[in-house]
Amino acid sequence: MALWVRTTMAKYCSYSTQLPIHFAERPISAFPAKRLLTVRSKAFSVQASAKDGSSTSVGFLGLGIMGSPMAQNLLKAGCDVTVWNRTKSKCDPLISLGAKYKPSPEEVAAECDVTFAMLADPDSAFEVACGEHGAANGIGPGKGYVDVSTVDGGTSKLINQRIKSTGASFLEAPVSGSKKPAEDGQLIFLTAGDKPLYDLASPFLDIMGKSRFYLGDVGNGAAMKLVVNMMMGSMMATLAEGLLLSEKVGLDPNVLVEVLSQGAISAPMYSMKGPSMDMRLALGLAESVSQPTPIAAAANELYKVAKARGLSDDDFSAVIESLRAKLGSS
Repeated sequence: MALWVRTTMAKYCSYSTQLPIHFAERPISAFPAKRLLTVRSKAFSVQASAKDGSSTSVGFLGLGIMGSPMAQNLLKAGCDVTVWNRTKSKCDPLISLGAKYKPSPEEVAAECDVTFAMLADPDSAFEVACGEHGAANGIGPGKGYVDVSTVDGGTSKLINQRIKSTGASFLEAPVSGSKKPAEDGQLIFLTAGDKPLYDLASPFLDIMGKSRFYLGDVGNGAAMKLVVNMMMGSMMATLAEGLLLSEKVGLDPNVLVEVLSQGAISAPMYSMKGPSMDMRLALGLAESVSQPTPIAAAANELYKVAKARGLSDDDFSAVIESLRAKLGSS
């Protein structure tokens, strides 16, 4: 089952259309807007300058599934990059490409003009920024901290307060996209925070991504990321139900995937690991504003089953197998 899911999903994603972004920097409104939304498509400038006119040095904290390819793209573009990871061996491939290494987030932030952080969860993001030997202990006036991790708005605001207390600038910039877009420099950045830092960091965001949105105050980027991933997680759960139903009534799931790929709901599906966490955070966000999310809550039950079965690091097939197990036990 897992094999045909991987095969058909690869085929499904290959059919998915990529809508080009033609927006200039301008406000966009679908619902009545509370603030301006800035959108930029991928730019071609890859140079940024510090206040003294020299080339901006970049730090990168966290070299996991997403962080490593993002940092590699910065190095391949000729950026001056200093890296850190809790497991030092994960820094070695980057060092071989020309990266410098520092043994703590504190030392990276002290060394670099702009420090990016891509951590696995809110606790890790907070610890790396604000803990002992965290980035906040080395950063200061004239420097910037850009957190591209997926965290809740409360955590992002706490990191913002700690970084700003040092005189440095802060930008949250969680990404929409998974491992392959990270490798290809096709991520979407959902940013909020200090606008001057956004302007300074934009050339680097353009190396790592295909588009970037500036959403205003800290917390808005985190909220947008959680809403997007909640919707993706619900879509994955619905697709899992449809694939199993097609199989049960004697249809070829491969044909179902092809039919979907040519219709209005054609869209790439993402890996199990990211959405399983983001569904939980998104449900917490909805609860904080008393917003019912019955569909997302039901979908999240599949991810809870997947986690209990030890499938949190698997791909979309984990959702299928979790639903199969859930239906089998009901």
